Amino acid sequence: MAIIDDHDLLVRGLELLLPEVSDGRATVVATTGDAAYAASVVRHAVPDVVLVDLHMPPPGGFRAIAAVRQAAPRARVLAMSGDEDPSIAVEALRSGASGFLPKSSDAADLLQPLLAAIDGWVVMPERLLAVLLENNQRQVHPATTALSDDERDLLRLIAGGSSTIEIAGKLHVSERTVKRLTATLLRKLHVSSRAEAAALAGSAGLL
Repeated sequence: MAIIDDHDLLVRGLELLLPEVSDGRATVVATTGDAAYAASVVRHAVPDVVLVDLHMPPPGGFRAIAAVRQAAPRARVLAMSGDEDPSIAVEALRSGASGFLPKSSDAADLLQPLLAAIDGWVVMPERLLAVLLENNQRQVHPATTALSDDERDLLRLIAGGSSTIEIAGKLHVSERTVKRLTATLLRKLHVSSRAEAAALAGSAGLL
């Protein structure tokens, strides 16, 4: 995991606690408190997950997310903010984040959702998911009508929070195949993340 955050105590806490609670499975491989260096950090460290604080000095968290997505398109980006306004989280998802975490001053509060994200789960507060569903209910999504039965099954599994490993087991395919099928599905649905696909599935009545 890489962390883009200028709060040293939080970053240090995650560096110390993540390896312990994950039995060494998850570690912090790179950090920076300067959003301008986000792309460079992830390009060299090649993390699986990148945690980005939205409220950072210019160029700020939203631009950092976009830069990370371009520099490391396979990395899952989690946005983080102490602001409770759902529109901020929605903007982060549109910038390329695949999940959102309410920010806490205590690193321990972030451990469980971070571990879930590392395992491939879509992580976001229930309130934010409700906002995404409401926004999508106002729109027509003809892309869902063009999905095959297999693609609909995959979408339901994603929307249900199944990880890549779990989907592979249920569909009896490899994890690499699941990632390829998921990428194709997201392109068909014209969305950029699993979170948006889950919201779309809910609005289309596929859950």
